[in-house]
Amino acid sequence: MFESAEQMVLGLVTGIAFGFLLQKGRAAKYQVILGQLLLKDWSVLKIMTTAIVVGAIGVYALVELGLARLDIWPFQLAAALVGAVFFGIGIAVIGYCPGTGMAGAGEGSPDAMVGVLGMITGAGIYVAAYNWFEPLALALGDFGKVTVPEWLGISPWTVIVILSVGIPVALWFSEYYKRDLSPEHTRDLRGGPDSARAAAA
Repeated sequence: MFESAEQMVLGLVTGIAFGFLLQKGRAAKYQVILGQLLLKDWSVLKIMTTAIVVGAIGVYALVELGLARLDIWPFQLAAALVGAVFFGIGIAVIGYCPGTGMAGAGEGSPDAMVGVLGMITGAGIYVAAYNWFEPLALALGDFGKVTVPEWLGISPWTVIVILSVGIPVALWFSEYYKRDLSPEHTRDLRGGPDSARAAAA
């Protein structure tokens, strides 16, 4: 899994840094994650999309400098779909994804601790039953070690630039959507007390 002790230390340091940022960004709070699922608090989306862009820039920069290499997992459509279903069920029931669950457990959240135990149990079951799961994972084919830039036939940096521009724009619209659905704004649109006073003035 790891090629050297230096990689293990680097993984530990970056993991601690990521967990610290999750905690400081309040992404380890159940209420914040619930707010995201209800489309009322977009903090988690902001943190994760920012991490995607920053991570992509860092990884590809290190690859081009020869300081890292990409280890691409084959794209197996059925495995991705089944994994997405289980991930969605897990985050809806527990209120945490794996990263935020670990950070929440570190904070002392009992719910997150139960979630982490569930993740460990699920991982153990998957390993034990891997030979049974493998045909299911390959049911819709194995498309090989393909990345989004390779699939589109463009440079990875083109995708990174698109994400770097598109994500801030999408987040701005999410804030606009949030403001548009706020109780104060809805009351004004329906002719509430504030609107009445403004009309009288």
